[in-house]
Amino acid sequence: MNEKDQKLEMMRSGKVSTALLKMGLPTMIGMLVSALYSIVDAYFAGWLGTSQQAAIAVVFPMIQIIIGLGMTFGTGAGSFIARLLGKEDMDGANRAASTGMFTSLFVGILASMGCLCFLEPLLRGLGATDTILPFATDYAVVYIGLAFFDIFNVTMNNIVTAEGRAKLAMISMMLGGGLNVILDPVCMFGLQMGIQGAAVATVISQAVVSVMFLRYILGKKGTLRFSLRLYTRKWYLFQETFKVGIPILVYQLLSSVSMGMTSSAASTYGDSAVAAFGDAIRLMTLGTYVVFGFLKGFQPIVGYNYGAKNYDRVRKLVNTTLKWSTIFCVVVAAIMLIFPSQLMSIFTKSDTELIRIGALSLRANGVIFASSASSRSRWRCSLQWEKECRAVFSASAVRACSSFRQCCFCQGYSV
Repeated sequence: MNEKDQKLEMMRSGKVSTALLKMGLPTMIGMLVSALYSIVDAYFAGWLGTSQQAAIAVVFPMIQIIIGLGMTFGTGAGSFIARLLGKEDMDGANRAASTGMFTSLFVGILASMGCLCFLEPLLRGLGATDTILPFATDYAVVYIGLAFFDIFNVTMNNIVTAEGRAKLAMISMMLGGGLNVILDPVCMFGLQMGIQGAAVATVISQAVVSVMFLRYILGKKGTLRFSLRLYTRKWYLFQETFKVGIPILVYQLLSSVSMGMTSSAASTYGDSAVAAFGDAIRLMTLGTYVVFGFLKGFQPIVGYNYGAKNYDRVRKLVNTTLKWSTIFCVVVAAIMLIFPSQLMSIFTKSDTELIRIGALSLRANGVIFASSASSRSRWRCSLQWEKECRAVFSASAVRACSSFRQCCFCQGYSV
């Protein structure tokens, strides 16, 4: 039995806990490293000053929307691909993969152009003050202008995970994250590029990952095949992709809007408040990405078995995943509640106001993180095997509106 068949056999009949660990741990580690992008940028930006650190916080909601676009096609197509593989429909899976990849690239380029055309009003709306705006512009022009690398990588990461290549997904994210850690200080301080150097380092890291995925595609090393000839504009394919993808995009959009509104409110209290809120959100996102990473590994297994109509196994997978992810969320929340000041001190040692405000915000986020642990996991699980689009969309809307209220509460509490 070759490697491809072994992966399919593991998803079909392997022990539930073993299958989840083999698929979930690599993607979880990869997402953890990926989340370090913004953490590392903020850490080194703190060496430059509070306004520079706040600039990254202001741009962060835009980055989340970009990631949301990639996840729309990546997770949406990935879920559909897993179900098609379960039905042994290779032609359909190849068409879904090719269509998702090329569409995400096209949408990514359009999104970048649109953001750049309205960059200043967008940054102002996201909380950029007169002192923050120049740094936020320097950072956003580079990052947003070349965001198609990020969108392509997020899409491909989800697609290769859907075909059972969880280790490749992990390697890609670890490669990008590791390069970013090395290049950040080189570009920011060695080349004296300042805050723009953080964006340059991130884009270079993402470009290298994109090259890795292109080699994978052109080398035909996986189960799936990618080609413009396989691109299709048939509505059923987009419908199946959007059933899962659009709810995720809506969640990302509403979460980003809420972060922007609260950053704007925080700007009334100065750059330290904006930076503190952004740092607290980044730390919470670190925990969230670990859960989402584990659920990315869960996706192809449950999708494959759903496509194969093995519903008993689907239920076992969902129940085990919910239990594990809920325990993790409670542990992370406890760390946020017990060590908030120590966590905020990662970003600065001298700005005591930033640490004070950030610690309060982190405590509020910790309470919310624990209280919504089960619903967060249940929502993400439902997106992978829910049959009706309206049910999935409703779950997303409830989760996103909950996030909106949570972010507003957190900022109100922290300031």
